[in-house]
Amino acid sequence: MKQLMLRTSWILALFVTGLIAGCSAKTSAPPNPTVLSTTPARGAINAPLAQVITATFSKAMNPTTITNTTFTLTSPGGVSVLGTVTSAGTTSSFAPTLPLILGTVYTATVTTGVQDTLGHALLANMVWTFTTGTIPTVMSTNPATNAITIPLNQKIAATFNQAMNPATLTAAGTFSVAIAGGGLAVPGTVTYVAAANTVLFTPTSNLAASTRYTASIAPTAQSVSGNLLASYVWSFTTGSNANTTPPTVVSTVPASAAVSVPTNTIVTATFSKAMDPTGVTTTGTFTLAVAGTGGAAVPGTVQYAGTTATFTPSAALAATKQYTATITTTAKDLTGNALAANYVWSFTTGAGASTTAPAITLTNPASASITAPLNGSVSATFSEAMNPNTVLAPGTFTVAVAGAGGASVPGIVTYDVDSDIATFTPSANLTVTTNYTATITNAAKDVSGNPLAAGNISNPWSFMTGSTIEQLAPNLGTAATFGSFGGGAGITNQGINTVINGDIGTTGASTLVTGFHDNGVDCTYTETGSNIGLVNGNIDTAPPPPNGTCLEEGTASTFSIATQAASDANAAYLALAPASRPGGTDPGAGQLANLTLPPGIYKAAGGTFLITGGDLTLDAQGNTNAVWVFQTASSLTVGDAAVARNVILINGAQAKNVFWQVGSAATINPAGGGTMVGTIIASMGVTFSTPGNAAVCTLNGRAIGLNASVTVVNTVINVPAQ
Repeated sequence: MKQLMLRTSWILALFVTGLIAGCSAKTSAPPNPTVLSTTPARGAINAPLAQVITATFSKAMNPTTITNTTFTLTSPGGVSVLGTVTSAGTTSSFAPTLPLILGTVYTATVTTGVQDTLGHALLANMVWTFTTGTIPTVMSTNPATNAITIPLNQKIAATFNQAMNPATLTAAGTFSVAIAGGGLAVPGTVTYVAAANTVLFTPTSNLAASTRYTASIAPTAQSVSGNLLASYVWSFTTGSNANTTPPTVVSTVPASAAVSVPTNTIVTATFSKAMDPTGVTTTGTFTLAVAGTGGAAVPGTVQYAGTTATFTPSAALAATKQYTATITTTAKDLTGNALAANYVWSFTTGAGASTTAPAITLTNPASASITAPLNGSVSATFSEAMNPNTVLAPGTFTVAVAGAGGASVPGIVTYDVDSDIATFTPSANLTVTTNYTATITNAAKDVSGNPLAAGNISNPWSFMTGSTIEQLAPNLGTAATFGSFGGGAGITNQGINTVINGDIGTTGASTLVTGFHDNGVDCTYTETGSNIGLVNGNIDTAPPPPNGTCLEEGTASTFSIATQAASDANAAYLALAPASRPGGTDPGAGQLANLTLPPGIYKAAGGTFLITGGDLTLDAQGNTNAVWVFQTASSLTVGDAAVARNVILINGAQAKNVFWQVGSAATINPAGGGTMVGTIIASMGVTFSTPGNAAVCTLNGRAIGLNASVTVVNTVINVPAQ
């Protein structure tokens, strides 16, 4: 009896199992077809103009049900696009009769009228949109159009507003360089760096000195969408020498030793000058790993834009863990100079991810402004650090004539990681008394991936131009790389904590440079145990070689460099003078302490400017291109006898845009310490601190004496990136 009951239970179990399996078989495969995938994908951008739209189904379909009625394509406003529909097996296609229109959103629809071979129809319409590509354009070039004194070992680069088809750029004749005016072509190789949307022309040998060249990109270049580039041509002029100054890393996000960093952060490094994206984006150049010997490497991708490299981890970082980022000497600038050494910094993550959305806190011009300068830029300040790649991406930050269908303004977008300001610089002056609208989309994301959100500041925002032109920074030419230049009288250092992050030079003999040595070549210029100054750049003087032993310097070549720099500095001095820039005002009767000054021209009424008794603040009001010019017919004095004073930059002000035109001599913080800002070009000398002061005096700028020496005591000079 017991065996009979067991057998009966077993049979019942089999019956129930079969019943369940049968039910599952009946319900696991729904009879109605579904759309598994589409081409282009839902929300795709940069679709080719010759795009064939396809839908792939879960089952073989009845082709007679798939027609121009059940598979349609429409442009904005619901206008039908003519095309031919075909179907075979599980795939159906719509081939437009004519090419699609650039930069247009299209809607594809597959209706419930389509059926599979058994007569089962879609349960709901399948609707998706995609956007066609735009004409590719050149966003920026290096060298820039009409740039002068370009190093002879310069690579020529062009960056596009979208991904390009590499084969069309590297094809013979597409990207060429030649001596201007129909001169000889320059032999070289062309490469395309997809991680930077940049094409590079590398000359086989150095360019000729003091020669004008023309670079051309032919209209055969195509985007990945198949859209042709309009031909692009620009020119530049070389200087007389090659560049040998190594690049440096000037800032990072997260900063070195930062703590509580969100686990969903990206990592960025900004360089002192434009880099060759080939090396920066090469695997192993920019890496992130758990701190410590043998720490696990973090997988991720590297991109490069502007002067900033970005490492994006493939997944969130671990919480409360220290990480080390490294950039190796594979990173080189566009003249082939590598970082002097690997750049390494560490930071520690916090407990989790950041979900705080960024917002715009300030715009320039302000919303509803009615007097925007015609040659001005448009900028927005963010509430936190942004991912540069998202801000710089085409279509994120745009300016157009206000109103429906207003013409777009061509221009270049830059992002300053130190001030969190994005700037749109139009390619040409804006039109007089015209309304414009600026827009930053939520494609802009912070370093934690949070998209831009609405804030108290209008976005989009509109403004009207006036009829005026704002002042621009002068062209420093070859003098731009010099942290200190002592005319024909030389440069003297007294102290052991002096560092010049840039070049130094004089048109005088090498013996007139004392208390310095340079990094790398390590030539010594009359150093003693108490007078040691490091130059992270070149030292350019007239012969003889320093100490008679360092044959790389104190040569005819370095004298030529110094001579050109002196000429360029003198030209800049004249360009800053009241004769060239009239209308300067004196807001404090010569005393600038405790003032907050907007951009402008300031002229000392009494011939002398002082910053004593307090600090000077320069407020850019959100405009990263804002320029200050201070003109004094006689002297400039910064700092009290016993107290150092500072120049403070706020709201996007940059050291590279501050200039001091001094008719005689400048004296900076004789008590030692303090931070001075800007390029000082004095007719006579420039003096920092006083012998015996240990406190380090800092200049974020340049100290140039046209006709007298520069003297520094325990001074750090940081040459601003251009």
